[in-house]
Parts: sequence; structure tokens; C-alpha cells
Amino acid sequence: MADGASLVNLGDLSKPATVLIEKISDAIGGIFKPWQIRRIAQAEGEAERFKAVAQIEISKLQRRALQRFITEEAKKQCNMEAITAKALPGLQNSAEPQKMDDDWIANFFDKCRLISNDEMQILWAKVLAGEANSPGSYSKRTVNFLGSLDRTDALLFQSLCGFSWIIGSVTPLIFSVDAEIYNRQGINFNTLKHLDEIGLLSFENLTGYIRKRLPKKFGILYCGEPMIIDFPNEKDNNLDIGKVLLSKTGQELAPICGAKAIPGFYDYVFSHWKGRGLTVTSSHDISQPKQSNTGSA
Repeated sequence: MADGASLVNLGDLSKPATVLIEKISDAIGGIFKPWQIRRIAQAEGEAERFKAVAQIEISKLQRRALQRFITEEAKKQCNMEAITAKALPGLQNSAEPQKMDDDWIANFFDKCRLISNDEMQILWAKVLAGEANSPGSYSKRTVNFLGSLDRTDALLFQSLCGFSWIIGSVTPLIFSVDAEIYNRQGINFNTLKHLDEIGLLSFENLTGYIRKRLPKKFGILYCGEPMIIDFPNEKDNNLDIGKVLLSKTGQELAPICGAKAIPGFYDYVFSHWKGRGLTVTSSHDISQPKQSNTGSA
């Protein structure tokens, strides 16, 4: 951010963005002004004036401590403003930031103020925008977890979510920890165990998980591509969904982690279930128009 540059002007914002900034200002004690997010240069100017007076009254040791404090607070302020600015484009016209809980906002900014990495700020901004769009979407537990999540773990979780399907909820389909299609993305026994230990998922390598009591026909999605499974029974069918289930925190973070489709994974899953005797219809077959059986004699 350039010194002295205005970050956000009220006149440039949509109504939800304006309300969000005002809500943040009310919740965390005026760190953000309603008409403009406070510029870091402005904060530094106030700090310099304060230091000039303080130099007359306090010792050298105290001055060094004060200077460190002001520098640290300026960095935190810069981080909070950057995350807020990144969140504004993600607000929907139907957003309801006025319904956000003040304690949630205070906790959010208490945890995010140390985040300076741009990629991690984007993740935090998506959480802030998502909560403003639909208050109650992200628990304090998830926000607190995000505060302890480093960039390496975030990228690993992003890789895992590249294998996720919508099967009622977000479900990573990990059928074999030794399969090359997973290992090429850094997903193996050790990394899954690690993601389990930090609380993003539950990993059962021996038994795996089954989705139960499914109807005869059941539709699922991979990155917007549908697949239909036709079970042998009219009801109470079971489906092998691999060795991983996301935790509540994992479920909340999965849609915003920036995961991308893994080339060939749709066909990999299709072949997996087809090889186990299930009748599976791919997105190609679903989208193709039916051919007429009539013709000229």
C-alpha cells in the first residue's frame, strides 16, 4: 500500500460494503472510520507527533519500547485494512453485514491482524465476505483455527480439496493413499495424517467411510460436472466414499480455499465405481441429446 493513499472511499462503495465498514468500526472501537478506512500513513503521522512529545518525558528504553509498539501496531493496522479491502469485492447485493455479531468481528480482527501474506489475506477476506453475505456461516472455532493455519498447511488443504465432490456435502474422494493421481498433488498417508491431526479432517485408512441409505438414483457433482449413480436397490443403498471426511472447520473452509479441478480425476472416480459394479452415467452422457431411432427407409 502506498503511503498516504486512500484505501477505500465511501462514495465508491456499494451499500453492503458501506454497512460492513461501519459495522467493523462499531465492533472494534473505531479502528475504521465510517467515511474512510484509516490510512496507515495517517496513523504513522499521529505516532510521530506522539513520539516527539514522549521523547521529552520518558527514558531511552521506554522510547525504544514505544517505537516498537507503534511500529507493530501500524503493521497490524495495515493488515486489517488490507483484508477488509480484499473482502469488499466478495460482498453480494443481498449481504447483511448489519446482522454480523460484534463479538465475532472483534475475534476475527484480533486473529487476522498478524496476517501479512497476500495469499493468506485473501483466504481471510473470503471468510469476512462470506460471513457478511450470510451471518453465521463461519464459527468462531473456524476463525480461531484459521489464525493458527500457516501457508504450507493451507496449500496442502487446497490440494486435497481439488479431489472434493459434492455428495450432499463437500467430500474429498480419496480411495487409495498410494495412487499416483493423489501423490502427484502431495496427498499421501503422511499428509492426510497431518491434516487429521490439525483438525481439518478425519482420516480412516483401514476402514474408510460409506454413505448409507441412498435412493436408487443419486446425483453428485465434481466442479460443476454431474455424475449419476444408479444403484441395484430401490432404496437403502451404500456408496464407498473413500478414507477422508472433512471436519466442520474443513467444511467451512473448503469452498473458499481456492481448489481447482484435478485433470483426469472425474474419469478416475467414474472408473473406480464402474469397476465395483455400479451403473454410472458421466456428465458427457448426461449432456448428450438422445438420438432418434427413426430414419428413412
